[in-house]
Amino acid sequence: MNVKIKYRVFKSKLIQVLIIALAFVCTLPLIAILVYIFKQGITKINWAFLTQLPKPVGEEGGGIVNALVGSVLIVFFASLIAIPISILCGVYLSENKNGKVAYWARLAVDVLQGVPSIVIGIAVYFWVVKPMGTFSAFSGSIALAVMMLPIMIRSTEETLKMIPDSLKEAGYALGLPYHKVILRVILPCSISGILSGILLSVARIAGETAPLLFTAFGNPYLNTNMGKPMQSLPLLIFNYATSPYDEWHDLAWGAALILLFTVLLLNIFTKLITKRWHVQL
Repeated sequence: MNVKIKYRVFKSKLIQVLIIALAFVCTLPLIAILVYIFKQGITKINWAFLTQLPKPVGEEGGGIVNALVGSVLIVFFASLIAIPISILCGVYLSENKNGKVAYWARLAVDVLQGVPSIVIGIAVYFWVVKPMGTFSAFSGSIALAVMMLPIMIRSTEETLKMIPDSLKEAGYALGLPYHKVILRVILPCSISGILSGILLSVARIAGETAPLLFTAFGNPYLNTNMGKPMQSLPLLIFNYATSPYDEWHDLAWGAALILLFTVLLLNIFTKLITKRWHVQL
């Protein structure tokens, strides 16, 4: 009997060790990427790197301020476009769980989530860039906003589904109309899930290159006009990493490090917000 118990204890501990080892192996690719990019990029980052424009070919130094400003502007306007639409759509889907329109809307969201980013870029190129007659940061924001929609819609819908009906009924009992119950009761209670969806979608689009190749196109100068081509970090990394110049390779490594840690911080911040404003249901 003791032998059987010892065997079971040994087998249990062996499985525990195996699970821990496999979990650690899963993190090795991420650790390897982080260490390699940090090693290549940390020596390239300084104050001039963050505040200067890229130098012409053959000159040393330069920076990526145009890409930093461009990325912030493009992502900011993409969020302005996507957030209201996503929240409204998520509210509709959570309030109409079995309707035919809601069914097809969910199907469209699922399909949109699986559409490759380059296909979205081509579509926005024909929808916006060609009619406007020029590449622009605004068309890049539209492409990224389309990519943000399914993440935020699903996050909003699933969060709202977890809100108990008793909260809504309490609002109706106090005489509040439907729209005030949604705006003042339901949405504030689901702020954790909504913010998580927003931050995750921003982290998702922050490193996208393919849609911007067909829309924002890039700009070697500092530009804040959304109607003109604009540089961004993913575009700068793509263009400089594929160039034959060592100086541009250095800029690409530094920009890659900044972009990588920006995405990591957004994901960490998402976790912190979720824990800080988690609603006990």
